[in-house]
Amino acid sequence: MSDMKYSLPGQEVVTISGQTIDKLIRAGDGDAALLYLHILKTHGQSTSEETVSALGKNKGWVASALAVLSRLGLVKIDGSSASGPPPEIPQEEPLEAPRSYTTDEMKRELMEGSDFALVVEETQRSLGKILSPDDLLRLYGIYDALRLPPEVILQLITHCIRESRLSGGGRAPSMRYIEKAAFTWEREGVVTLEKAEEYIKTLEERRSLRGEIKRALQIKDREFSATEKRYVDSWIDMGIEAGAIAIAYDKTLVKTGKMVWGYMDSIMKSWHSKGIHTAIEALEKDKWPGRDSAYEKDKTGGKKFGSPNQEEIERMQRILDKIKDEKNDKDDKDKK
Repeated sequence: MSDMKYSLPGQEVVTISGQTIDKLIRAGDGDAALLYLHILKTHGQSTSEETVSALGKNKGWVASALAVLSRLGLVKIDGSSASGPPPEIPQEEPLEAPRSYTTDEMKRELMEGSDFALVVEETQRSLGKILSPDDLLRLYGIYDALRLPPEVILQLITHCIRESRLSGGGRAPSMRYIEKAAFTWEREGVVTLEKAEEYIKTLEERRSLRGEIKRALQIKDREFSATEKRYVDSWIDMGIEAGAIAIAYDKTLVKTGKMVWGYMDSIMKSWHSKGIHTAIEALEKDKWPGRDSAYEKDKTGGKKFGSPNQEEIERMQRILDKIKDEKNDKDDKDKK
């Protein structure tokens, strides 16, 4: 492909630091990057409604992208309301140029017999290969620039190997993948062995919950997309159980005839605001399509309008039983 030249109109000037660019790139979240550019352009003075209109998105999209920017430390959110004050953009301090390393520097570190030599030895043993010069420089950057302790680096590599195996690839993770994970750990404050163990435990618990939700949504033979994962993680953060999500999924299909993530998300947010987080709570407190219309007419029979009829309850119970059976089957396979 021939070289291409680009030019900018030059009508507006927006300043963004190299550190912020690095954070956005490492996060790998295009939605967050788009929202951050909009916030910069409007100087943080755009309300939720104005942002939705300007970007052609919905409030759920804005909330999800804003949460990413908040975790990255790029915005400060005042208040918890989706329609509340706009986010504040922190003032950025002058930054030094990113530290670059040479092969000679890395070799001197190895020759001096520092902890880095041990990290290299254990990394090669864990990955089952000799690290290339580029791999060594990346590993040295993790060791020197991020200042992660050797035991944390080795724990990180063990975790990355396990993640790679669970993804189904069967291959050892690349050093680029490990480097990206290292930046995430450093950003999240995972800088001690205790915090690393706690962080990994949290990730494993979330993976297990995602698996339950995947079965509830009848998704097989594929992983969640990035957008789907953001929806699912937001439901997990709300504390909504897989059984309730299965019921919401069924309700979505009845209402729309297909899986509509935005519609599902609106149900989740509505339930969360009402304190509905389990299947039992959903059956008891929410209104259901196909409910017995006679309930509305019978004011004296002890039945409440909007309560699910017996047939609806039995259908929902079959859905929950199916999810439990599939989970038990998976647990049995994992034990073997």
